Amino acid sequence: MAKKLFVFSILWLLLACKEESKIDKEVAVIPVEFNIERFDQVFYESKPEDLKKIKTKYPFFFPPGNTDSVWLEKLKDPLLRELYSEVQKKYGNLDQLHTELEDFFARVQYYFPKYKTPRVITLINEVDTEAKAIYADSLALISLDCYLGEKHRFYTDFPEYQRIRFNSNEMLPDLAASFAQQKVPAPFDRTLLSGMIYYGKILYMEDVLLPEFSDASKIGYSENQVAWCKENESQMWSYFIENNLLFDTNQKNEFRFIAEAPFSKFYLDIDNESPGRVGQWIGWQIVKSYMENNNVSLHDMLAMDAKTIFERSKYKPAK
Repeated sequence: MAKKLFVFSILWLLLACKEESKIDKEVAVIPVEFNIERFDQVFYESKPEDLKKIKTKYPFFFPPGNTDSVWLEKLKDPLLRELYSEVQKKYGNLDQLHTELEDFFARVQYYFPKYKTPRVITLINEVDTEAKAIYADSLALISLDCYLGEKHRFYTDFPEYQRIRFNSNEMLPDLAASFAQQKVPAPFDRTLLSGMIYYGKILYMEDVLLPEFSDASKIGYSENQVAWCKENESQMWSYFIENNLLFDTNQKNEFRFIAEAPFSKFYLDIDNESPGRVGQWIGWQIVKSYMENNNVSLHDMLAMDAKTIFERSKYKPAK
């Protein structure tokens, strides 16, 4: 029996590799042309008399209601000037980013042919963590000041568990997640399972759109945190099942296992060792298992409800 399972696993792996190779070849011939527009440079290297021209070219960065004096003050603000200087030090050259974006946009068009290559613009948003990278329709906006590295002095006021999200390898996953959120329907109900599967779908979309990125960068964990989840996957799953949490609609479960937090809250000794958002991680594993065990398209899976995905996933973590 064990021998048959081993042979089956090898065959499945070979078929998966063959399919990935086929996709890679088709992605490689998709035309992707774009320039990275450095609005951060345009704005912070401008003169007051340039403001009207800049506003005409980038009207979406200048909402109505603010007078020109607001923007002219920003140009002179010492802290913002320092922030821009730090961005220039780290991102004076964006060749690597361009290469990564080229593959990413090609994969978006492979899976979603109606999408064309967007206009890509970098900016400084004063470390607004709610808008680090946004992919909306024909625009892809990347706030470079949010990716200076977790040890940068500008981030010392943030709690330690959030700082890893300021590393440069989070840039593309953040952009992919922004795109995925437009494609993944909101949960049908308030059960813990629905929340887990919702984020599992988003993370799975990161898998197909960013195959070269690590699982750690996709979910915003350290490698040690990913290792902890793998080692404790069975124990976490048993806890959810034994406590009947999957179909529980208590909102506290979202804060315990899905929301941003320094650690997850099992109310056990493992809490302090665990990363936050383990519900998202397990939801990701369920969606992966579903896609491995069912012959369905990405689009069909995204439209499917959490209960159906769970029941057909054959998900069972190894003990």
